[in-house]
Amino acid sequence: METETAGENIRVITTIGHVDHGKTTFVDSLLAANNIISARMAGKIRYMDSREDEQERGITMESSAVSLRFKMLKRSAAGTPEAENFVINLIDTPGHVDFSSEVSSASRLCDGALVLVDVVEGVCSQTITVLRQAWVDRLRPVLVINKFDRLILELKLSPFEAHHHLAQLIEQVNAVMGSFHAAERMEDDLRWREERERRLQARKEAGAESAENDANAGIEGTDTSAEAVYQEKDDEDLYFAPEKGNVIFASAIDGWGFRVSTFAQTYAAKLGIKEGNLRRVLWGDFYLEPKTKRVISYKHLRGRNLKPLFVQFVLENIWAVYDSVVTNPNPDKVSKICSTLDVKVTPRDLKSKDTRQLAASIMSQWLPLATSTFSTVVDAIPPPHEAQGVRVSRMIHPDQDSDSLEPHNKLESDLYKCSADAEACVVAYVSKMFAVPTKDLPANKKKEMTADEMRARGRAAREARAAAGLGDTIVEDAKPVGSQEHTATETKPEALDGLVEEDETLIGFARLFSGVLRPGATVYCALPRFDNQKPNSSTLRIVKVGSLFTMMGRDLVPVNEVRAGNVFAVSGLEGVVWRNATLCSPNAVGLPENEDGLKNVDQYKDCLVNLAGVARAASPIVRVALEPAEPADLPKLIRGLKLLSQADPCVESFQQQTGEWVILTAGELHLERCLKDLRERFAKIDVQASKPIVPFRETAVKALDMPPPKSQSAVRGTIHGSSAHGAIAFTIRAVPMPNSITDFLQSNVSVMRKWLREGRIKNESESTEFVEQGKAVTEEDATADADSSQVATVKDVDFWPTFEKICTEAGKEWADLPGRIIVTGPHHAGSNVLVGGAGSGITSLQSRTDPRWKSQTRPEDAPTKKVYRDYEDSIDTGFQIATFQGPLCAEPVMGMAYFLEDVKQNPEATHTQPGQITGSMISAVRDACRAGLLDWSPRLKLAMYTCDIQATTEVLGKVYGVVARRRGRIVSEEMKEGSIFFTVQALLPVAESFGFADELRGRTSGAASPQLIFSGYELFDQDPFWVPTTEEELEDLGEKADRANVALGYVNAVRKRKGLFVEEKKFEAEKQRTLKK
Repeated sequence: METETAGENIRVITTIGHVDHGKTTFVDSLLAANNIISARMAGKIRYMDSREDEQERGITMESSAVSLRFKMLKRSAAGTPEAENFVINLIDTPGHVDFSSEVSSASRLCDGALVLVDVVEGVCSQTITVLRQAWVDRLRPVLVINKFDRLILELKLSPFEAHHHLAQLIEQVNAVMGSFHAAERMEDDLRWREERERRLQARKEAGAESAENDANAGIEGTDTSAEAVYQEKDDEDLYFAPEKGNVIFASAIDGWGFRVSTFAQTYAAKLGIKEGNLRRVLWGDFYLEPKTKRVISYKHLRGRNLKPLFVQFVLENIWAVYDSVVTNPNPDKVSKICSTLDVKVTPRDLKSKDTRQLAASIMSQWLPLATSTFSTVVDAIPPPHEAQGVRVSRMIHPDQDSDSLEPHNKLESDLYKCSADAEACVVAYVSKMFAVPTKDLPANKKKEMTADEMRARGRAAREARAAAGLGDTIVEDAKPVGSQEHTATETKPEALDGLVEEDETLIGFARLFSGVLRPGATVYCALPRFDNQKPNSSTLRIVKVGSLFTMMGRDLVPVNEVRAGNVFAVSGLEGVVWRNATLCSPNAVGLPENEDGLKNVDQYKDCLVNLAGVARAASPIVRVALEPAEPADLPKLIRGLKLLSQADPCVESFQQQTGEWVILTAGELHLERCLKDLRERFAKIDVQASKPIVPFRETAVKALDMPPPKSQSAVRGTIHGSSAHGAIAFTIRAVPMPNSITDFLQSNVSVMRKWLREGRIKNESESTEFVEQGKAVTEEDATADADSSQVATVKDVDFWPTFEKICTEAGKEWADLPGRIIVTGPHHAGSNVLVGGAGSGITSLQSRTDPRWKSQTRPEDAPTKKVYRDYEDSIDTGFQIATFQGPLCAEPVMGMAYFLEDVKQNPEATHTQPGQITGSMISAVRDACRAGLLDWSPRLKLAMYTCDIQATTEVLGKVYGVVARRRGRIVSEEMKEGSIFFTVQALLPVAESFGFADELRGRTSGAASPQLIFSGYELFDQDPFWVPTTEEELEDLGEKADRANVALGYVNAVRKRKGLFVEEKKFEAEKQRTLKK
C-alpha cells in the first residue's frame, strides 16, 4: 500500500458469480500480469485457493484478497500521454451456495464487482443471488462473459450464431438487473405514498384553526410536498451494454479477453471513423455498407445479407485463429497470423502437439486479459472517494430515499469523500475474522538471506570463534543456532486462550473508509449492536491495533500504515471482535494511552459510527453433534469450536440440553470443511461427529379419518387440565391455524425478535452482553435464529394492520385473533399463539407492541384474568416448552393456536403450597397443549432444499431417477435457448440430501451437479400413526401394514437420537437366533 498512490487511482473490487464459472482462473491471469505467478501457470495453479481441500476439489471455499499494481497511459490536460500508477484491491469469493456468507462479507468492503457468467451455462441461480448482493450493497458491476472458447470448440457455433447467443445472454443479465430496479421502485413508491398520506392526515388532525394560521403565515410548502409528484429514478446506468464499456468478453483459461473499445482502437483509422463513434456501433445491429464504407442500421439493410460489425471485425478474426490453430491445424496460416498480429511464439510452441497451448499463447499476446480488465475497472468502477458518497450514506442512513445525502458532521464528511488526511476521523470496517497459522505470520518466518549476507555472517562467526580461542568444531558450531531458536521461541506472540491459539492467530479482514491507520494506535471498537444514540457500555471496546498487512492471496506483507480506500488485514483483535466490528478513532494518532476512553466516550462521540450491519445470506441448517475421541480433550474441543465460529461467519456452535456440543453449517460441503478445520487446525484432536441432525417441525391438520375427540363433551382439541391436588383447573383448546396466518407469523419472526430486544416482550434468556462477547449461544437461540433468518415481509409498524387483514380474510373464527393473542412461541417469537378467552380481560400482545393501540374497556374483575395474572409465568413457560418440544419427537411446533378458555382456582385446596402449584402448572399446561395437538391429525413438516441442476439431454432421465429416489419432486424444467443444457428445479427434503451430490455426479458421470438452497418447511402429508383399518387396506397391506410408514420412520429416528421411548420390536420372537462364536 504505497502512500504515493493517489486516492483517485485506487479501486476496490470483488469477483462474484456462480460456482465453476471461472472466477479464480480469471484472477490467475491478472496475477500473472503482476509477475506474481508465471503466465504459463495461470489457470492451472489457482493461486488464490490456498487451502489443500480447495485445490483438491477445484472450488473456492474462502474469500482471499490481493493488491495489484499497474501503470496505465492517460492523456494529460496538455494532451500528451502520461503514465499513472494504479492500485486494484481484488477480493476473490466462492461461488458455491454453502459459502455465500463469504460473498456477503466481501461485498461490504468493495466499490465494484466483476460478475463472471459462463457463456454456455448463462445466468444460474447463484448468479442471481450475487447480483442481488451487489445491488443491495450498491456495487458498480462489470459483466465478464467468460469461457468464450466454449462457443467455438464445444458448441461449434458460427460467428453469426455466437453474436445472437451473446446478445441473448446480455439480455438475460439485464432482465435480472431490471427486476431489482422494478422491485425497489415499487418500495420507493409505496414509501412515498405512505409519507404523503401521513402528512395529509397530520394536517387534517391539526384542525381548521391551525390550517388557517398556516395559510395566514404563508406556509405553502407542506401542501406542495404532500401533492408532489413521485420522482422516477433513471435506470439508464443499471444495465450492461458493450458499447458503454462495462462488458468484457473473455476466456480466462486461455488468458485473453477484450471489450468493444479494444477493436474500436484498431479499426478506427482503417475505416476512417472516429474511435468514439465506432465504439457505439461496433455492438448491435449495425452493418458496414461495402460500396460507400458507411455504417448503416438494421432499418436501412433492405434485405441485403450483410454481417453485423461485431461479427465481421471481431468474431470472425477470433474464429480464424482457433480454426487455424486448434480445429484445423495449419502451420502456414499460423505463421501468417503471428506475423499479422505481431505476436512472438517460441518454436517449441509451434511444434507442440498441444494446440490449445499454442492458441492460448497467440490470443493472450494479441488480446491480453489483464489489459482489458484493468482498463475496464479504471473506467467503469468509481474510485473510493466517489463510491463512498453513495455507499456509506446508505450504510449510515439505510432508510434514506435518495442515493446520496449531504454530510451532517465531520465524520460523515470524511467518510463520504474518503479522506486520507492524518487529522481525518479513522473508520475501518472489519468484515470477518480469519485464522492464519502463527508460523506463517511475517514476524515468525525465517528471513531469506542473500549470498553476500550469508558470507558476511559466516565471517563474523569465524572471527568470534577465533577471538574466543574455540576453533571450527561442529559441536560448538551448533550453539548459535540453538540460542537463536530459543530466542525465537521466547519472542513468539503470547496466546490468549490455551494451546489452540498458539498454532492459529485470528486476523481481521478489513477496509479503511477514512483516515490513516498505523500499528500500535489505540482505537474504539464498535460491536455490531452499537448505537451512538444509546448507552453502549457492553457494545463498545478499546483495542490496540497490532500489525497491519497487505494481503497477497496466501501471503501477508507487513506495512507501516494504511490509507483510506484500501483493503488490509489487522491483528490484535482476538478476544474482542467476534465476527465483524467497526474501528473508530478521532485521528491517525488514536486515543491517548493514559486516558480511559470508555469513561470519556462522550468527548469522542462524534467519531463513532457502526457499519457492521451485514445480513447472512445462507442460514445454517445442517447440524452435527461432536465429541472428542478422548474425553480428556473436551476443553480443546470447546476452544476449537470457539475459534472455528470466529473464523467462519456462517458457523454456529452451542451446547444442547443433553450436554452435547453441536455445530450448525450451511450445507454438506460446508460441514466437511468445518470438520476438517476442527481436526487439523483449531482443536487438533480426533473428533467424532454424529450423523447430520436434520430439523423437523410438528403441526396438526384436520383430516377426514381422525379418531373421536378425547373430550366427548367439548369440541375437538379441548383438554381439561389441573395443577397438583386440583388447586387450579384450566381448559385449553388447540386448533390448527390457516396457512395464511402461519406463513405470515413465520415470515415475520424477525419482527417479534426485535420486540424482544427492545423489551416490549420479556425474555429472561436474552442477554445483549452475552451475545456480543461471542460466547456459544443456546440451543433455543440457534433454533430461533434459523427461523428468523429470512427478511421480514412487513415493517414493525405495519405488522398488526397487515395481520388483522389476513385474519379477517381467513374467516369469522379468526377475525378477532390479533386482539386476543397473549404470547407467541416458541421463544416468544414463533408461529404458534396462546389466545385468551373472549371476555377474559387478559392483556394482549397487541396492546404491548402496537403503537396504534388505545386502552379499551376490559372486565378488570374477571376471575380468569385474576387467576391468570397469579400464574402467568407458569402458563407462559408451559406453553413455550410445549411449542419448543412437540409431542411427536420433541421438535418445535408450527401453526397451532392454543385457546386458554378457562382458568379457575379451587377454594377448597388450601393445603397446597404455592411452589407446588407453580411447578405443577408448567407441566400441566405443557401436557395439555401436547394432548390438544394429538387430538387432531398430527403431521411432520420437513426442512426442504430448492435444488437447481444443470444437465444435458443424455443424463436428464438419470437426474429424475436420483431425485425421485430421494423423495424429491421436480418443480420445473426448461431448456436454455442456444445451449444443450436443461435447467431442472426440484424440491428435496434435507433429511434425504446427504450424499445426494455425490450420487448425482456418479450416476451422470459428472455431467450434472446440484446447488442446494434452504427454502423453508413443507408439510409431509402422512399420518405417523396410520395403520390399516378399512377392508380394502387390510386386504392390500395386511394387519401389520407391509408398506413402510415414512413419517413414522422420521419420528422414530429422531426419538432414538434424543433418547426418547420408541415403540418397536427389538427381536422377532418366532425366528431362530444364531449366535456366532
